[in-house]
Amino acid sequence: MPFTIESARGIFPNTLAADAVPATIARFNQLNAEDQLALIWFAYTEMGTTITVAAPGAASMILAEGLLNQIKGMSPLEQTQVMCDLTNRADTPICRTYGTFTPNIKLGFWYELGRWMEQGLVAPIPEGYKLSANASAVLQSIRELDPGQQITVLRNAVVDMGYDAAKMGTYTPVSEPVAPPKAMAQRTQVTIEGVTNPTVLSYINNMNANDFDAVIELFADSGALQPPFQRPIVGRENVMRYLREECQNLKLIPERGVVEPAEDGFTQVKVTGKVQTPWFGANVGMNIAWRFLLDAQDKIFFVAIDLLASPKELVNFVR
Repeated sequence: MPFTIESARGIFPNTLAADAVPATIARFNQLNAEDQLALIWFAYTEMGTTITVAAPGAASMILAEGLLNQIKGMSPLEQTQVMCDLTNRADTPICRTYGTFTPNIKLGFWYELGRWMEQGLVAPIPEGYKLSANASAVLQSIRELDPGQQITVLRNAVVDMGYDAAKMGTYTPVSEPVAPPKAMAQRTQVTIEGVTNPTVLSYINNMNANDFDAVIELFADSGALQPPFQRPIVGRENVMRYLREECQNLKLIPERGVVEPAEDGFTQVKVTGKVQTPWFGANVGMNIAWRFLLDAQDKIFFVAIDLLASPKELVNFVR
């Protein structure tokens, strides 16, 4: 076989991903707990200006409700300690519970905490509090990102908090119910300038329909999916888990692409376009590239989803 998952990651090497996003996340993670909390507070209070955050779904709020009410009933000092524990990824019962939440529920949890802090129901950032120089610089960096990059930084900031579930051994993830696929009559079919490959079109169409059973059938048995700024997720079972937990109700809007032959009957396809997420509202589109490597049977051996550095990358196919 000419390709491994590792070598497949190098297809279309001139794709420029938004390296400012992992760099900003790394700078955020270097802040102390108080500055991280304050930065999230300042970011969330800028809703509707430079940073856009949408209200989470009802299911996310219900599943986070028990933990939220537990915190709401604490003294202000205890509330502040809990939030510091979460940012410090401490090994506490609350941090462990939070660690079992899937990303959408974590987003809902912090959205509600932010609202309660603003209302004075949970210990707020003290009046007149000033961010440290480092935290101010990180917040300014976030302001300067495009909206799709901003929401990625904020999402990752809260998703990485709490105790690391991987250290727990056996645990049950707390996740939203998997939405049923759209009825056939409600589905739309995309067109992509320069791409007519049926596997790629089916991938986009079935993702938009929440039909993950159909999506996974497009993958080779040992196929892989690489989310933005992550290592590849390998194997159908693992990819399916990721789709169910993190990809519900996405709207993929491909625009154009290019198809090229590769070794031993493989085909590589690059598509660019936008993705709208339920986490931050339909008004914010992330500029995305999908880099597919299809095997000789037209199955997905590898697909990388890249958050692009700038809107101009949507039309960049220079090799």
